[in-house]
Amino acid sequence: MLPTPSQTVGPFYGYALPFLQGGDMAPAGHDDSAITVYGHVFDGAGDPVPDALLEFWQPAPDGSRTGAPGSLRRDQTTGGYAGRDGLTFTGFGRVATDADGRYAVRTLPPGGVPYLSVCVFARGLLHHLFTRVYLPGPDCDADPLLTALEPERRSTLIAEATAERVYRFDVRLHGDKETVFLDFP
Repeated sequence: MLPTPSQTVGPFYGYALPFLQGGDMAPAGHDDSAITVYGHVFDGAGDPVPDALLEFWQPAPDGSRTGAPGSLRRDQTTGGYAGRDGLTFTGFGRVATDADGRYAVRTLPPGGVPYLSVCVFARGLLHHLFTRVYLPGPDCDADPLLTALEPERRSTLIAEATAERVYRFDVRLHGDKETVFLDFP
């Protein structure tokens, strides 16, 4: 039996998992309401991770979580992705970091929750990590996860507003200011 990627040393992510425009979660025509979340992925030494992959999930602005079926399935006719028609909000995005460890996603504000869910795949990780990107605002004050954390740990989950509708969120895999990661049994 062949080993799976989580049983071997990777990364394997750059070969099959990224897809074109995976960070364009906001459909066409939503330029006035779209937000951008960008940042870096850093390793324990503070160096950028050039081969990480991040998946983002979120509800639509109305709070619905139906998404668009088949958003990663190839359309054999057009060569595009079946659920990514440019008009339907999928609630899912997948982006790889560049050579400097940077990533960016363009999406719509999540409804019903103040955060985007994130799954991080990176070299040296035998299993992916889960975290959240909280968008700053009053909804964060009542969030049960944030209120349960010490202030310095809480700050690792809250994105920094750098411009109108633009947020920076760095993922630190280990070390000083390590991002809070969630454990899902």
